[in-house]
Formats: sequence, structure tokens, C-alpha cells
Amino acid sequence: MITRQLSLSTPVFLFIFGIQEVVVNQFRLPGGGFSVFFIFALVWAILSTPEVAALSGFASGLLMDLSPSASGPIGQWTLIMIASSYAISFFGSGNENVKGNPIGVTFFISAAVFITEILFVISGALLGVQTGSFGQVLLTTIGISLWTLVVTPIFLPIFSRLHDFALDTRSKI
Repeated sequence: MITRQLSLSTPVFLFIFGIQEVVVNQFRLPGGGFSVFFIFALVWAILSTPEVAALSGFASGLLMDLSPSASGPIGQWTLIMIASSYAISFFGSGNENVKGNPIGVTFFISAAVFITEILFVISGALLGVQTGSFGQVLLTTIGISLWTLVVTPIFLPIFSRLHDFALDTRSKI
């Protein structure tokens, strides 16, 4: 069972990561833009159990660390994505109002992106990574969160169907 799920999930993660690196990173949007892969990883986490979310957080964090556009030391995104994915799955799993409501998922993902970006900045400061001024960091994190709020409803049905396809364990006749 787990082999089937991993063999279906891995190409999906790599494809979305490729779309992010090849297409989305070419856009220069005000306020920092958005990350389709970041949104995808958090949507995947909210739809999964906490254990699967932590594993997908590890995979997505590792891919984000290996990205040519990544800043910071190797492992920073991995650590943050494991914690964020597990937390979003843990808090979302008990609340059926969030999981069953696309508007709730959209706001939950946007808040998670904001908090995750803040955690990235804080952990970067602890690791000695140079960041901009407080105003620049705040503008960028708010901009990324607003773009996430706009883009998530567009991609949510696609990501939800991909999750159901890869991790659905019900037998079908």
C-alpha cells in the first residue's frame, strides 16, 4: 500500500516543483509573489494525516532547499516544512469545518504561509542569514500571504484531486 502511495506521490511532487521552478519563478509580482509548490505542500498536508504530512513536509522542504532560488543554509526549509506540515495537519485534522470548507482551507493555508515565512526569517536570523530591513521583510511576508490568498482557490480543486488520486486507499471496482 505504501509503495503505491509513494510511487504516485513522488512524480506529483516533482511535477509541481518543476512547474514552480520553470514557470512561476519567472513572474515578477509585487510583494514577493507566490509559490505554487509551497501552497501545494501545505494543501497536501492539511488533507493528510499528521504522519503523512510530516513525510511530505520533509520531501517538500528538501526540494525547496535544493531549489536554485533558495536562500539560507541547506536544511532550513526542510526543518520548517516538517514542523509546518505536521502542525497544519494536526490542527486541521480535528476541525472538520476547516477541511470540508474551501474558504476555510484557503484562509488556513494563507495563515500557515504567513507563519511559516515568519519562522523562516526567525530561524534565518538565528543561523546568521542576512535579511533586509524589518519593513522589507514585513512587506514581503504580507505580500506572499495575500498572493497565496488569491491563488489558493484556483489551485485547491486540482491539488485536492491529486491528493485523492495518490493517497486514496479505498478499493475501486
